[in-house]
Amino acid sequence: MKFTDGYWMLREGVTAAHPVQALDVTTGPGTLEIHAPTHPVRHRGDLLKGPVVTVTAHAPMPGVIGVTFTHFRGAPPHGPDFALAREDFAAGAASDEEYATLTSGALSLRVSRTAPWHLDFLAEGRVLTTSGPKGMGIMRDATGAHYLREQLDLGVGTHVYGLGERFGPLVKNGQVVDMWNADGGTTTEQAYKNAPFYLTDAGYGVFVDHPGRVSFEVGSEAVSRVQFSAETQELTYYVLHGPTPKEILRKYTALTGRPALPPDWSFGLWLSTSFTTSYDEATVTSFIDGMKERELPLSVFHFDCFWMRELQWCDFEWDPRVFPDPEGMLARLKDKGLRICVWINPYIAQRSPLFAEGRELGHLLKRPDGGVWQWDLWQPGMALVDFTSPAARDWYAAKLEALLAQGVDCFKTDFGERVPVDVEWADGSDPERMHNYYTHLYNRTVFDVLRKHRGEDEAVVFARSATAGSQQFPVHWGGDCESTYESMAESLRGGLSLGLTGFGYWSHDIGGFEGTPSPALFKRWIAFGLLSSHSRLHGSSSYRVPWLFDEESVDVLRHFTRQKLRLMPYLAAAARAAHEEGVPMMRAMVLEFPEDPGCAHLERQYMLGPDLLVAPVFDDEGEVSYYVPEGTWTHYATGRTVTGPRWVRERHGFLSVPLLARPGSVIPVGAVADRPDYDHADGVTLRAHELAPGARVTVRVADVTFTVVRDDDTLHASCDTPRAPWALAAGERVVWAEAGTGALSLEVPEQG
Repeated sequence: MKFTDGYWMLREGVTAAHPVQALDVTTGPGTLEIHAPTHPVRHRGDLLKGPVVTVTAHAPMPGVIGVTFTHFRGAPPHGPDFALAREDFAAGAASDEEYATLTSGALSLRVSRTAPWHLDFLAEGRVLTTSGPKGMGIMRDATGAHYLREQLDLGVGTHVYGLGERFGPLVKNGQVVDMWNADGGTTTEQAYKNAPFYLTDAGYGVFVDHPGRVSFEVGSEAVSRVQFSAETQELTYYVLHGPTPKEILRKYTALTGRPALPPDWSFGLWLSTSFTTSYDEATVTSFIDGMKERELPLSVFHFDCFWMRELQWCDFEWDPRVFPDPEGMLARLKDKGLRICVWINPYIAQRSPLFAEGRELGHLLKRPDGGVWQWDLWQPGMALVDFTSPAARDWYAAKLEALLAQGVDCFKTDFGERVPVDVEWADGSDPERMHNYYTHLYNRTVFDVLRKHRGEDEAVVFARSATAGSQQFPVHWGGDCESTYESMAESLRGGLSLGLTGFGYWSHDIGGFEGTPSPALFKRWIAFGLLSSHSRLHGSSSYRVPWLFDEESVDVLRHFTRQKLRLMPYLAAAARAAHEEGVPMMRAMVLEFPEDPGCAHLERQYMLGPDLLVAPVFDDEGEVSYYVPEGTWTHYATGRTVTGPRWVRERHGFLSVPLLARPGSVIPVGAVADRPDYDHADGVTLRAHELAPGARVTVRVADVTFTVVRDDDTLHASCDTPRAPWALAAGERVVWAEAGTGALSLEVPEQG
């Protein structure tokens, strides 16, 4: 929402009131409360008019400070609200004639007691950001709608990231970003996954604690400020101090929830039926057998929408005309070593038998007149399950439990964005606040069913919509992209942006969803897909089995799938870091190299975990340019080295992609290449890259911790289990084994 007409004026019909001074300050245990008039108080007569902004500050955990500013407090509370964690921690509050201060760990909020009004956030002896004069405000537009607005200064050279899965430029400076979930595809500024959190490379992040529509102008109205506003009487935001981007994400996910750890099998290759294609059990079996005949490892088979009968989504019943024996079919597929995923959504079409059942039981979302809310977009006469009702959640969960009993292992939780506001929720929630939050209730309901019946370590969904906190229910995929290189690139931007918003795992449709990719594009996208956290072959109107493109596609898929499976010891450690620390598996370069200005805008490459640089190829010919940070990097496949910082231009065939190991890294490589869920420590190879003399690197593989030390020109390795030490001269390779413990290799790649 923009309010100004240039620097001097407001837009027509807009009025504004801004705090001008702290009239009084009250300190409490770890809190501040400030009453701030919006006009100068020169005499007692000035105390008879308003508005007055009430500002309160608190600290839920060290290094995090929340600021709430309020106009009128009289409105009844309406949810939903984000569930935020709080630690047993008391910030330090103090006030004198000059400043009121709240200190939380290394972060402090300093409020000026004298004019002009300003709030400073400080850490390590410097100001991180400031809400200055005419920053915080009570705004009314020409219709009389009431907004609260805040503006926080952007320092020179500060870059802004995050705000959910956004498909435009990775750096958000200069953009207008609205938090409003929409089914807009990957080619627009709309987003399936909106989260009102942004991260900077200046030592701080900001989370706006409002689940509804929050508008961000990131250096796009006041060009040296980030502005955010919402139509409300009270607004809370949190400033989180890093100082590094990783530490900011750790604090943000500690506040809003850490991602669950997906099971190992989910990191293998997923294959689907695609969307509108024609298929039955024979078709499915032919695909699966074709993969096996071609030695293409497959972990999960997914049934998309038409496993249910047309016009009846969702009734959670297999279409008997196509799948007359679902239990037998699932048993036969599981005998082939596969996990099974099925498509669901939170909408109930009028033809579904569950529509009448849900209406009778009161489980469907209602209009203010008491009737069921319906429309014809997506499914004729469809309604929404009202997940604010515990009874409706239990009803929906029971339908999923029946599928789990048949042999289904997980669900693709599609949709959840098209949520109306002209409705009444069962729990009285505010429709505007519920629009984005609905997806959180939807995915939590499904995830809880899986945890209950499959166990904490086996639960995984494939979700499209999300909001802040939804990272707790992985995995998420990028939605409907086109079969073009441009869409492949925009998908990557979306995934990196989502990772910078606290989501640990992310995927996309290999080859693109809309349209049919050319063989060249398909092969390039395979490399990208198998170097993502999760990997799925899926399309809209055409199949994605590789032999339908060309025989080389089979070879490319085999190569990159096997490579990913052998990297499982490394990937599993990166997945655990996402779960324990909130640092994503797929990392924008700025997350690993915040001090390197060359990484600030990089959006066509990323780090997969802490130590592997990936630069997907975005053209048929294989031309690719990528940036290498400081140090000597090693091409994973060939051992060839590249020394940075510099830009590199290369040409790659379809069986190759820039994949480089970080200087000083030790990459654990597994001994198994046909499945992801194996004993990652058994037979593991530790690949050491450019370890400096005296370097000591610790690597955890499953429940074993290995330590590799370089002593002059010799590498020594040890582990925390009772095993004899071994040594290896640089450039050599040695295999060590002991009965009952498996084998271990330690190697230095020869330079190619």
